[in-house]
Amino acid sequence: MATLQTEALLLRAVDYGESDRIVHLLTPAAGRVAAIAKGARRSRRRFPGTLDLMNRLAVQLERRRPAALARLEGARLLQTYEAIRADAVRFTLACYLLELLDRLAPEGGAPRDLARLFEFAQGALAWIDGEAPSARTRTLLELRALAALGLRPELLRCVRCGKPIETSSAPLPFSIAEGGPVCAACVASAPLGAALPVHFGTLRTLERALTFPLAEAGRVALGGSALAEAALLVTRFLDFHVGVELQSRRVLDEQLTLPRGEGKLHGFGNRPSA
Repeated sequence: MATLQTEALLLRAVDYGESDRIVHLLTPAAGRVAAIAKGARRSRRRFPGTLDLMNRLAVQLERRRPAALARLEGARLLQTYEAIRADAVRFTLACYLLELLDRLAPEGGAPRDLARLFEFAQGALAWIDGEAPSARTRTLLELRALAALGLRPELLRCVRCGKPIETSSAPLPFSIAEGGPVCAACVASAPLGAALPVHFGTLRTLERALTFPLAEAGRVALGGSALAEAALLVTRFLDFHVGVELQSRRVLDEQLTLPRGEGKLHGFGNRPSA
């Protein structure tokens, strides 16, 4: 039997049977872990106030076989996020982030990648806890989540030939399926399927946003039509990789609107087919 003592973020909890609870945890050592907490709903002594969404915990996990459901033997609360729990929009944004991680975070992987993903998740919750929620906050968090998950889009190089994209005042074709912009020469040599028109300035701003520590991402100037363009690109790219609509997405779309009356984020259109 393998024993793992580690920090963890609680991504999801589901009641099971008469007294148990199945939890999905994000850990820096093993990635996403599903575990059963026996008697969690009946005994308040084993898990006193700990198994709530987005809590940071110190846990002890036991697993008999590599592919089997782990058993949560103990959990101690390390941190909770009071501002998130007190504000409806913050809470919805945090739930959306947790659902995204629960869907895309790997079970196991390279230790450095898993540690980086866990660090991002902690930093993202801290940022939501302290930052006034907005469409801009959401877009930057989605982009940083893609990067932490190893799924970030290419932004400043052609995804076909690898050459730097030349500065242009006209919109550039961004291929969601191929993962980045396509230069004029490559478009001319081979047909391009469905693509989003995106200005070079928007791509450059998103690339710059990835260079700042998450806590300093507020320094990135992103607003108006550039924000609408960036939000559409990042949302479509996430849709392509997630594959299904997240439950918290619709609520969040209703709560966060774009500036200058451009509308709600869900008004951008249907999920691309490729």
